[in-house]
Amino acid sequence: MTQTPSYQLLPSGLSDLNQLRAIEKACFPLDAWPLLELIGVLIMPNLVKIKAVVGEKMIGFVGGDAHRFENVGWITTLGVLPQYQRLGIASALLDQCEQKMQMPVVKLTVRRSNLSAQTLYFGRGYQQIDIWKAYYEGGEDGLILQKKL
Repeated sequence: MTQTPSYQLLPSGLSDLNQLRAIEKACFPLDAWPLLELIGVLIMPNLVKIKAVVGEKMIGFVGGDAHRFENVGWITTLGVLPQYQRLGIASALLDQCEQKMQMPVVKLTVRRSNLSAQTLYFGRGYQQIDIWKAYYEGGEDGLILQKKL
């Protein structure tokens, strides 16, 4: 796919569970979120949940958690189906999630080996601030990235 499809960014809810599971499995084969965690993300009222859709098909998702007492937002997950990657959809999801959380600082964790995601985040103004050793399944380190808005 070389042309950006016509897509919409919409609020996500429990009715999106099956499509979200498919995105998680496609984007994170080693550590897709378990079913109960996905249900929790979709039903928690204070979390930001945004989906990218083409017609009825969900092609991307971002979740954000605003920690009001700490004045920090966390991007909890961001995934776009492989055939729709590198078309600006992840950037659009990320931008909208940052805006909806309304936090002065946003953080996220990314696998050390996920260079394409790191390129996205660094290009969007994130900077590495820490490393969480053996954070991911299989013992891989997680890079902690931060962006000041």
